[in-house]
Amino acid sequence: MDAVIEAQRVSLTFQTADGPVHALKDVDLAIAPGEFVSFIGPSGCGKTTFLRSVAALETPTSGRLSVNGMEPDAARRARAYGFVFQAPGLYPWRTISGNISLPLEIMGFSRSERAERVARVLDLVELTGFAGKFPWQLSGGMQQRASIARALAFDADILLMDEPFGALDEIVRDRLNEALLALWRKTGKTIGFVTHSIPEAVYLSTKIVVMSPRPGRITKVIDSPLPPERPLEIRDTPEFIALAHEVREGLREGHGYD
Repeated sequence: MDAVIEAQRVSLTFQTADGPVHALKDVDLAIAPGEFVSFIGPSGCGKTTFLRSVAALETPTSGRLSVNGMEPDAARRARAYGFVFQAPGLYPWRTISGNISLPLEIMGFSRSERAERVARVLDLVELTGFAGKFPWQLSGGMQQRASIARALAFDADILLMDEPFGALDEIVRDRLNEALLALWRKTGKTIGFVTHSIPEAVYLSTKIVVMSPRPGRITKVIDSPLPPERPLEIRDTPEFIALAHEVREGLREGHGYD
């Protein structure tokens, strides 16, 4: 099966006033259609930089990176992916419906098509009935769901998510993890997900990419043996605990610990 995201010896160096910063080094990775891939590693390891490179928000210094067989910038113009940032980024003067429909307006969709798509994605993220509310009338978790709905509105096959639940409390985060997993099973989209949380990575993913401290390298890629149906209680099972241990050991090895 062809990869929808493929990196071959991708490196990225930022030039700063204090000298070069080597954010990524020789990253090789292939992500197949329908996979849920989490990137985990210490702060500054390049996991967000890699995701931003896939989204054509950063440009690798060397190597080859393709999205649906295209250069990232061409994939951006082809609307191959939606991107969810750490903060919801909703405009406070637009309703939830208005925020979700904004990219559709820019793309030139008709009013009726925008309304149909907004209704569909609000249902997907369980926000039906909140279309006329403003962001300040919603909780943080609901605002992030609206942000996910906006990324889903133009129905790209790939969803890129940069630590979208990191600022939320544990109870809300658990709820959104469940909702995201259900959405992934329902839509079959390919998801790239950045996180600092081992339990979150293990709970959500079909594949976990462990990255080292800067310069960011992939030190381990772990395929999950867990079933697609994952109630939160699966986190208490021996299989889940063993997988979390494997991820933790991968992080320790990346730091050079014994």
